[in-house]
Amino acid sequence: MRFVIIGSGRVGLRTARVLREEGHEVTLVELDRDRASRARDMGFEVVEGDGSHEETLLEAGIEDANAFGALTADLNVNFAACMIAKHFGCRTVLRVDEDYREEVYQKYAKEVDEIVYPERLGAIGAKNALLGGSIQAIADIAKSLQVILVTVTENSPMNGYSIGEVALPSQARLLAFGKKDKPMGIPLPDESLETGDRVAVLAEFDVLNDVRQLLVGDEVAAATGGV
Repeated sequence: MRFVIIGSGRVGLRTARVLREEGHEVTLVELDRDRASRARDMGFEVVEGDGSHEETLLEAGIEDANAFGALTADLNVNFAACMIAKHFGCRTVLRVDEDYREEVYQKYAKEVDEIVYPERLGAIGAKNALLGGSIQAIADIAKSLQVILVTVTENSPMNGYSIGEVALPSQARLLAFGKKDKPMGIPLPDESLETGDRVAVLAEFDVLNDVRQLLVGDEVAAATGGV
């Protein structure tokens, strides 16, 4: 696949490297001359210019791109660039740095295909590394919502029960279920929960401890503390 990314700073350059390592073609757009030079030294095709200008994106090959990443630190530039890319039929990803500004998400969510918060994603990775064990945060959906992946333990009060018998607290939802060492899929009511099974749950932050206690057990939940 072919990708165009504006911004060759920390986020943009790392994203480009991962895509290239997986065999994809990546063109970077960068306004800063020093950053553009560094990206070229790393073997990337780079177009110097303002990524919010259509002529710059055309030079970068936006007409032939499958997807477009607006990954600069400037939200206004990112959004303008995404609107141009949308015009050319690209899948668009918008970077938002200030993750406390949920109004940004509400305003722009319908205009782009995906919004990413680099700081939030980094925090999730650090949090998972610190917690370890049977609980893994997958994504922060909003200020008050998180998706977690829970591995059922022997201490789980629900071990041996069916999914249909699991009563999650306060509007929490089971999103996916997978038996141990098997792919995850749609949770079916008659499937039983056993040690090693995995459950993806959407829940508000203030009930995450209750969810852990229900699916992991008192001992493990106490050891991990708050997510």
